[in-house]
Amino acid sequence: MVSKGYRDKIFIIKDILSLLAEYGQLNQTTLVSYSGLNLKKHKHILDDLEGHGFVSKSVLESGKRTITIYKPTKKGIDFCSNIIEPYEELFPRKTEGGSNQNNLGILILV
Repeated sequence: MVSKGYRDKIFIIKDILSLLAEYGQLNQTTLVSYSGLNLKKHKHILDDLEGHGFVSKSVLESGKRTITIYKPTKKGIDFCSNIIEPYEELFPRKTEGGSNQNNLGILILV
């Protein structure tokens, strides 16, 4: 896992929805790891996404283990495509050097 550094909440949400759309479903541990999050600090974001109907959560019991699976909903994918992606085009993420970078990896100096 690579540390993602500070990200605005909107970009954390995009990363979560994008990962779920790419993989179809992920268990909680894998989703948190792939998105570079800390479960204790960011669990509320997953709960909010579920509460707003952007992801669905199912819990599987396997012996003594409980496995939580997250899947994107159509509403979540549409939200990412129609709201978050255009937002990121207008306001690209800051990189560690303080400059902006768009999705194509082209450096834009501010």
